[in-house]
Amino acid sequence: MRVAAIQLRSGVDIDANLRAAEALIRAAAGEGASFIATPEMTHILQRSPKRLFAALRPEAEDKGAAFFAALADELGVHLLIGSLAVLKSEGRAANRSLLFGTDGQILARYDKIHLFDVTVSRKETWRESAIYDRGTAAVTAQIDGAKLGLSICYDVRFANLYRRYAEAGAQILTVPAAFTKPTGEAHWEALLRARAIETGSFVIAPAQGGTHEDGRTTYGHSLIIGPWGKVIAKIDGDQPGYITADINVADVAAARERIPAWQHNPDYRLS
Repeated sequence: MRVAAIQLRSGVDIDANLRAAEALIRAAAGEGASFIATPEMTHILQRSPKRLFAALRPEAEDKGAAFFAALADELGVHLLIGSLAVLKSEGRAANRSLLFGTDGQILARYDKIHLFDVTVSRKETWRESAIYDRGTAAVTAQIDGAKLGLSICYDVRFANLYRRYAEAGAQILTVPAAFTKPTGEAHWEALLRARAIETGSFVIAPAQGGTHEDGRTTYGHSLIIGPWGKVIAKIDGDQPGYITADINVADVAAARERIPAWQHNPDYRLS
């Protein structure tokens, strides 16, 4: 299977963001990618809650959801939109991944479980829970003989989620993100490689990158990682673009057989 990770620099204009994502998705499909993943907040990055909610719609009315469904159908690819901001009720939204099948139908929805409520520095504080409702369910989906485990950005710091996915048979873990520059420089690749190594899984991590219209700066450096922890494709920077890799899910079974760590996990308690 050829897979692709799209790197974006989404802004505040939904139409412009859709056009930018479309161009890169088409390019990746043109190179034979049958599974294509985009970053977190593909269709809008807007720090102002007032302006954000003025632009948001419920999923059934969301311009991005309809647009990407039609694109997946046209290209005949499995398309994971890393996330869209979807209106749930007045002043509340979901940070939601949508997986589209080759016919444009939605195969899976995943709402971000772990919300980014952190103080990165004296100048940079984030409180996702002020706007977004957290998801309550881990989600897997089947594509082309492979099983996916879905997650978003800050989820990557919570290893048990990925352990559960692997135990459920997931061979590919998706981590679309909009990592801050400080946390990205310090932790992005290390965390992603750890999740791949711990579970013996492929990890596909498409990212936002660069300085955005709303003033935030994201890290970029999108990655595709193999089940032995090796980086097999990478964007070395924050510029928009895409990467592809040919993967074989049989490599997952081989990695898990070489180091059967799950069989070496006795029950214990803290005393």
